[in-house]
Amino acid sequence: MVRPVLVLVLLAAGAAAVRLGRTAAAGWREQAAGEAYDLPADRRGPLRHAAGAAVAALCALALLAALADGAGGGGGGATAAAGPAAAEAPGDALRAHGGPPPAAPPADTSASAFTTVGSPAGGSLLQGTLPAADGGRRTVHVWLPPQYAEDDRTRFPVVVLQPDTPGRTADAGAPYLFDGFADAVRQHRAVPFVVVAPQAPPGTGHPCDLLAAAPEAVPDDAVLRSAVAARFRTLRPGPRGWETLGVGGGAPCAAAAGLARPDLYGAAAALTGRYAAAVLARTAADGRPGPEAPRLLLAAARRDTAGRAAARALRDALHAAGGRAAGARVRVSEVVRDFAPDRERLRLVRVAVQYLAEALPGEARPARGPRVR
Repeated sequence: MVRPVLVLVLLAAGAAAVRLGRTAAAGWREQAAGEAYDLPADRRGPLRHAAGAAVAALCALALLAALADGAGGGGGGATAAAGPAAAEAPGDALRAHGGPPPAAPPADTSASAFTTVGSPAGGSLLQGTLPAADGGRRTVHVWLPPQYAEDDRTRFPVVVLQPDTPGRTADAGAPYLFDGFADAVRQHRAVPFVVVAPQAPPGTGHPCDLLAAAPEAVPDDAVLRSAVAARFRTLRPGPRGWETLGVGGGAPCAAAAGLARPDLYGAAAALTGRYAAAVLARTAADGRPGPEAPRLLLAAARRDTAGRAAARALRDALHAAGGRAAGARVRVSEVVRDFAPDRERLRLVRVAVQYLAEALPGEARPARGPRVR
């Protein structure tokens, strides 16, 4: 009876060592990622987990040595009967400590685990990587609103932030974006959204020009949408639950995505943008059909004279283009005014979030679904 008990203790010690080691490694990665957001580092947790992993590993190795000595000296009938299982169990423990892990199915390795890298606006900011079109990897940020943790049966609509700089996500250097989402909810002007910020696609120094010319080049392609929907409690990808937003240099990207891909986005919001009106009108005319006409908000602060003129010019170009472009439902907002530019940016984001929330169909509002475990 002693040998089977030792085998069970060995397996438990090996599993504990592996689990604590992985937790320590994840903690180190999270601390390193948080440095990019100027978050305070607390190394005590990863150090405790690493120490626990080392102790558990030493215990497992000591038990393994004891079992090996017992097997060399022979044993009675009970020990012989337990021999095959005992011989297999130490091998499993050795693989857990130093041998190569079993190969995972390809579907499970396509997306890296999402790790928390910050908590802007009271929510959780996570980072992961996905396969890119060029065969490499691309970064994806996902912001979960504070309400995400309140009920594990709630599924949330999604807003995709359109990037404008190759190799960067749209939220890089713009933390006020998440503040705008949170403020709109606190002021009861919008429902909470999950915000997805993919890295700009490779192949061009001007992602918005690429998107206007080739609407299939949206950064949230099928791989990203499937990964986000599988990992987070979001509404099903599609125009009844996913929308898009672009700010500044990303505004033309959001306008192009919303006008050309109403099959992907239920609405789009573009803030403080400068637009190639004729190009976007052609993009809208050649765009894919969706369940409804494209919906687009073009917003600029009152003091942004050039931005207001660009928004009106795009609206007029769409209406004059005829066909599918003329059917786009375009709203221009130019009333935001505040004493500081940063406050105006925050207010513009709140206006956009309110617009996107109003554009959601009733059944797409966050609702309780089957409990997610």
